[in-house]
Amino acid sequence: MKRFFALVIALSAIAVIPAAAQKSYKLADRVKLGGEGGWDYLTNDEHDKRIFITRGTHVIVVDAKTLKQTGDIPGLNGVHGVALAPELGRGFITSGGDNMLVIFDLKTLHVADKVKVGDRPDGILYDAAAKRVYTFNAKSQDSTVVDASSGKVVGTVPLGGKPETAVADGKGNVYVNIEDRNEIARLDTAKLAAVEHYPMAGCEEPSALAFDAVHRRLFAGCGNKVIAVVAPDAGKLVTTVDIGGGVDAGAFNPKTQQIFMSCGEGVLTVIHEDSPDKYSVVQNVPTERGARTMALDEESSTVYTVTAQFDPTPPPPGQRRKIVPDTFELLVVRPQ
Repeated sequence: MKRFFALVIALSAIAVIPAAAQKSYKLADRVKLGGEGGWDYLTNDEHDKRIFITRGTHVIVVDAKTLKQTGDIPGLNGVHGVALAPELGRGFITSGGDNMLVIFDLKTLHVADKVKVGDRPDGILYDAAAKRVYTFNAKSQDSTVVDASSGKVVGTVPLGGKPETAVADGKGNVYVNIEDRNEIARLDTAKLAAVEHYPMAGCEEPSALAFDAVHRRLFAGCGNKVIAVVAPDAGKLVTTVDIGGGVDAGAFNPKTQQIFMSCGEGVLTVIHEDSPDKYSVVQNVPTERGARTMALDEESSTVYTVTAQFDPTPPPPGQRRKIVPDTFELLVVRPQ
């Protein structure tokens, strides 16, 4: 009987260990993709197990299982992001160099159409509930809304600042970071208007944005090495949590209650949501310098990020370091 109670106590102790302590991550795979030029967002295709990686003049498509390149969408101009509508068999690309939304076929990867949007489209979002695509236009500081089925522009939403990453809640709201105003704007998808702005004290230049739909929490990755946790229904900042420097993308996995933020200084910060108002840093996973954007596969808790080697010569003022040609690579972070 004593042995039985001892076993029960031991099992109980294991049961109360927080999820943050039960899983750690490591850089498990590195795959050379090569080529020249910069990059921006990555997008995970959960339906067909692919990763879409934007590279300036084209989009690379990588098989998530084999980690081999299986396709390419060429002939683009300053691409930034990719959004997918698998139920429509369509994908969408923001082409910032020519102010276009590029529509392509998910099976063939062939470009089907191009739609004129606002000035310098950067971030992109597909709202599956409304079957609409939003481009977030950095120069014109607005969002162009496009019907995903017809490819027709249905409206433009002024945002009053430079938009970055956005998320949708499926209930008539789209939330987007306004980078130069240190706030999140809420767009009403029925009114096609920005109806609220949530200031984030202690958050500078928010870029990354992730969303916990169940607990209604927004996670904004900020340029001053924190995430700002915002309760949109109350319109208030809940707390901030430390992360690495140079964040530019993030994701939330509802299966593990973990937030991931990819940081260009060379770490992937993993945070556990202990409760809607309490958060713990699980790990700062070493990646590589420049690995600032990412995509998450929720099923396997695998994170995909990319980087390249940089010329050590200091660049002229106001310019970025040159990328060493043919050093571009895919980094895969997996749970141990």
